Amino acid sequence: MKVKPDTKDRFVIIMAGGRGERFWPLSREKMPKQLLALFGKKSFLQEAVERVLPLVPAKNIFVITNEAQLPEVRKQLPNIPKANLVAEPVGRDTCAAVTLGAALVGARSTTGVMAVLPADHVIPDEKKFQQVLSDAFDVASQGQAIVTIGIKPTEPATGYGYIHTGAELPTPTGAKKTKTTFFKAERFVEKPNFETALGYVNSGQYRWNAGMFVWSFITITNGLEKHQPEMFAACQRWFKVANNPAKLAKVLAKEYPDIKKISIDFALMEKAQNVIVADGAFEWDDLGAWNALARHLKADAEGNCAVADFIHVDAARNIIYDARTKNSTPIAVVGLRDSILVQTDDAVLLAHKSQAQKVKELVRKLGEDTRLKKLV
Repeated sequence: MKVKPDTKDRFVIIMAGGRGERFWPLSREKMPKQLLALFGKKSFLQEAVERVLPLVPAKNIFVITNEAQLPEVRKQLPNIPKANLVAEPVGRDTCAAVTLGAALVGARSTTGVMAVLPADHVIPDEKKFQQVLSDAFDVASQGQAIVTIGIKPTEPATGYGYIHTGAELPTPTGAKKTKTTFFKAERFVEKPNFETALGYVNSGQYRWNAGMFVWSFITITNGLEKHQPEMFAACQRWFKVANNPAKLAKVLAKEYPDIKKISIDFALMEKAQNVIVADGAFEWDDLGAWNALARHLKADAEGNCAVADFIHVDAARNIIYDARTKNSTPIAVVGLRDSILVQTDDAVLLAHKSQAQKVKELVRKLGEDTRLKKLV
């Protein structure tokens, strides 16, 4: 699919600075989840870029990463201009990254409309996603709306935030009707317990908050000015040097450590009154931890999902992943149930599936141990 000529004012900011700690030992600081190819030959970041190329030209795609990951990001994305691959000096959560993205886009086009997308999601049906994103671009370019793409929940998941949707919005006068349904956003709610999540799903009025946003440069800067004036002031400063990578890097190195650490959800989305929700009616997974792999790998008769030379006796519902590049040998298991077993060249992880989220705590402990911090 060729990029349409009217997309010169469309931009995409891909957030790729996360550490993917729950995917340790495969995910490391310099090579985190978004830079890995867990299912095929392309990394999640490469797939994220390919998904949006039919909608925006490569020169309008920015990737915000960090210093440790920048060399690998450059290696994986040779067709994205080097100046568009920007490293944060330190992590300051998503509001700072959004502010930086806005400065980068505004310096190219003050009439620009930008999508802010995570780098590590799995979206099998690209065409449906592209339709929703294209419609969201159209709607965000017509007025002052902040558009967030909400995913239709398929289960009462407790690991996601939710968006309570209100009335379906009519097509504005004079605008073309979109294939995507848009709703007023009533409120954002934090990760619920199971009973609450079940009520949300059964009501049909809630969507998962997938961290995908679309807004014009004017809308995002107005929102920052109203709700986060310090971020707005930083955006103005960065805007002035955004087209000079060396100057921008110098300014960011000086200012970024003192920027407030806050997510875009708390900083803006939960406060703004002009948020609308695009109905993300496409298959989606944010692959939060190792146990999510079971949704994407074919299981054997006992429910084991393996990317390995794997043999077992009386083992069931396990996830086995062999990422060794040297001396790979068969993995033999007896009587293991509901577990995660991951092998790399220098580490082994064995965890119960119900405890998959706690791998993040394990990584923190590794980082505090002088003997083992090299494994992080």
